[in-house]
Amino acid sequence: MRVRVGEVVVRVAGDASILDAVREAGVSLPALCDDARLTPAGSCRACLVRAGGKLVAACVTPAAEDVPVEVDADDLRASRRAAVELIVSALPPYALDDDHAGSELAGVCRDLGITPGTARGSGGRGRDDSHPYVRLDRDLCIACGRCVRMCAEVQGTFALTLTGRGSGTVVAPGTGGPWARSDCVACGGCVDTCPTGALTEPGLPGGGHAPELPRTRTTCGYCGVGCSLDVLTSDGAVTAVLPARDGPVNRGHACVKGRFAHGFLRSPDRLTRPLLRRAGRLEAVSWEEALDHVARGLLAAVTAGGPDAVAAISSARATNEENYLLQKFMRVVIGTNNVDNCSRLCHAPSAAGLTAAFGLPGGTDRFEDVESADCLLVVGANPVEAHPVVGARLLQRVLRGARLVVADPRAVGLARHADVHLRPRPGTNVALFHGMAHVLLAENLVDEEFLRLRAAGLPELTALLAGYSPERTSAVTGVPAADVVAAARLFGRARRPAIVYGLGVTEHLHGTDGVRVLANLAILRGAVGTGRGFGVNPLRGQNNVQGASDMGALPDLLPGYGRVTDPDARARAGRMWGVPVPPRPGLRIPEMFAAARSGELRALWIVGEDVCATDPDSTHVVEALESCPLVICDELFLSETARRADVVFPAASWLEKEGTFVNFDRRFQRVRAALAPPGAARPDFEIIHAVAAALGVDLGCATPAQALAECGRLAPVFAGLSHERLDREGAVPWPCPDPDRPGESSLYRERFATPDGLAHLSAAPYLPPGEEPDARYPLVLVTGRRWAHYNSGGMTRRTDNLRLDPTDRLDVHPVDAARHTLADGDRVTVRSRHGQARLTVRLSDDVRPGQVFCAFHFPASGVNALTSDRGDTATSCPEYKVTAVRLEPASAGGEPAARQT
Repeated sequence: MRVRVGEVVVRVAGDASILDAVREAGVSLPALCDDARLTPAGSCRACLVRAGGKLVAACVTPAAEDVPVEVDADDLRASRRAAVELIVSALPPYALDDDHAGSELAGVCRDLGITPGTARGSGGRGRDDSHPYVRLDRDLCIACGRCVRMCAEVQGTFALTLTGRGSGTVVAPGTGGPWARSDCVACGGCVDTCPTGALTEPGLPGGGHAPELPRTRTTCGYCGVGCSLDVLTSDGAVTAVLPARDGPVNRGHACVKGRFAHGFLRSPDRLTRPLLRRAGRLEAVSWEEALDHVARGLLAAVTAGGPDAVAAISSARATNEENYLLQKFMRVVIGTNNVDNCSRLCHAPSAAGLTAAFGLPGGTDRFEDVESADCLLVVGANPVEAHPVVGARLLQRVLRGARLVVADPRAVGLARHADVHLRPRPGTNVALFHGMAHVLLAENLVDEEFLRLRAAGLPELTALLAGYSPERTSAVTGVPAADVVAAARLFGRARRPAIVYGLGVTEHLHGTDGVRVLANLAILRGAVGTGRGFGVNPLRGQNNVQGASDMGALPDLLPGYGRVTDPDARARAGRMWGVPVPPRPGLRIPEMFAAARSGELRALWIVGEDVCATDPDSTHVVEALESCPLVICDELFLSETARRADVVFPAASWLEKEGTFVNFDRRFQRVRAALAPPGAARPDFEIIHAVAAALGVDLGCATPAQALAECGRLAPVFAGLSHERLDREGAVPWPCPDPDRPGESSLYRERFATPDGLAHLSAAPYLPPGEEPDARYPLVLVTGRRWAHYNSGGMTRRTDNLRLDPTDRLDVHPVDAARHTLADGDRVTVRSRHGQARLTVRLSDDVRPGQVFCAFHFPASGVNALTSDRGDTATSCPEYKVTAVRLEPASAGGEPAARQT
């Protein structure tokens, strides 16, 4: 609609407020209780205007087409000034001093001519400095409620409240007590929205608001959401990391890791010089000496065992360009396809399953579309902790009315808000999804036209599903039959359903089958490639899991997913690189370790992965490294893996390098260096070039930009991508074959990328997991993540996040604790058929009786000594989610082998 503001006519949405119209007109108007991301409150009265002759608060008054708005009259300015003066008069004198000059309130006072002397309150309400990242000065709180609404409406934690009466009203944790012991998850949103500096973060001057310091826009290097961050630096150090308001994915939001966990950069543990093993000890040496040793070792390995005696593990933490360059190094310089990345340990079943179902190894839809679904099926994922920005936005969608079905053995995160919470026995996903599909077919909740025209495999699936009645499904999964039916009906009757899933689907013996039969649900509903639903979307665990595979850091696939067994794909790469590509697929990560233990693998280069901490059956991983004649490691710190290396290259972190990442919904985004690496540390891109040069080979691609450009020439799906374009546009999804056209954010609108153009239903039967509990090992252990830490904890444990989550713990149901005579806080030895770990008991009904849960953020606990080397039958992804264990008093066993790194 059209609204007149003074002499200016603007066009605004039908639900716009007068404040929206005033801002659209470019008129400055204070609004201390308003944040455009939040519902309006109208409490501060600083935005008073005249509309239709009446004095109103602009933020809470709807705009109207025939009602003129007056802003600049003298009496209006006087009214606004009086409202703000009243607020300021209750604040202490320092509220407007130089230390708080950057606050929103200080700016409003300058605009209104209110002097610092107006602040003359006595203060005395005190401070709360208990939290490492959020500091509260109660005397500066004006009870605007923005922090409370931010916590509720954006983050969805509901950790804050306003307490007290009248002028004594102040923000406080809803649980009472110190902030550090509250439900706050340290997203930083309350700090960002606070207009006065009552809430600040340590080290950030200017009333809690960003000072004029150099800023570098980059992409977060923690989980796979792909948040855009502005990094503020001063004197060669990070002052603050702020979520970008215009971030295409995060929209001004962040989590405790991306926002605050950058203290590892200053850790005294950072590696700053290359290390070389001499007489059994790692010693600091020059780059020249380290590179010479590596070059001679690689040549010796090839001479002794051929090119396949060398292997490399690339990294989902590295950039696309670094992954591209490493796989090129292995294929061009060494002459082997023995290159893999850590997607093998998490989402390899996603790539295999989604490719089989739809044709491409990525999620089907962009997150903005998923957010608009009217029914969300969230499976095997806890995004509230592992992907907090996604979790917060999914929760907001649910609070606005979307129906929610969660399938997760634990009652955590979104499960607490679910319409139906399915709690299957670990390892029974396939049966659960088949049970839901049975209901969809039996009650005709399917898209018959879509199935007839765009899908294949329905007769085979129909025959299989006859054996998966809700009752039989219940017998296998432990989920009540009525819940299976209720979940299927919610999904089947939705107009725009969407599926979001995580590692609880993939990290199983039959993980690829799990992905495929989960995809069946979307296909049966016609909810993929149609706009009548938003497909199947994996949440990637690390910042560049998608990109590492996209770039060809895989033993059987080239950049852009051409198969090494395909002569045409090999020929295309061979022409680009000037050497033939080996025709035989290389070793997967588990096969690399087996080959090292058998003596066949003679050199292993590990880039940015602490395999001794994160890979399953870690005892055998250690044996593999100790058996391999040459182990090379690129690392930030002396991790357990680096301690066992022969050469350790000091690497740059994600805040110290250039390149790109690909996030969970296939968006390429730029990574930019905010700092120089410490000492002699180098980006992995430069390290790979240096090793190639030591072997007398020029890999080309002198810069990361050139590497991405070469990848685009090799892989048509990336041909439209470049650093220049990303610098200009911010984020571009693949497929993107044309530099002059947008990438495809939603896939398969015309046809699927399978050979016949159809979506393929899977009739894979349910098969039991690789491990089952028994009398000796009666409990099932599930491993995963917690909110304050990331992966093996190598970065987050070197930050103040350790104050928020200082120890590893084992979640045990009170029934099992009583059976084992365990109390909260007891130390316990956890034994499996493969090893043992030491953990601290936490009594919790988040888990069901018979199941226990722990994370793997503290390698010293030895958690991955418990897990087995059984892997997905299609991709070798480990079965992290099902391990049979027993509990013993801590004194009953020896110490785990791992040390904290």
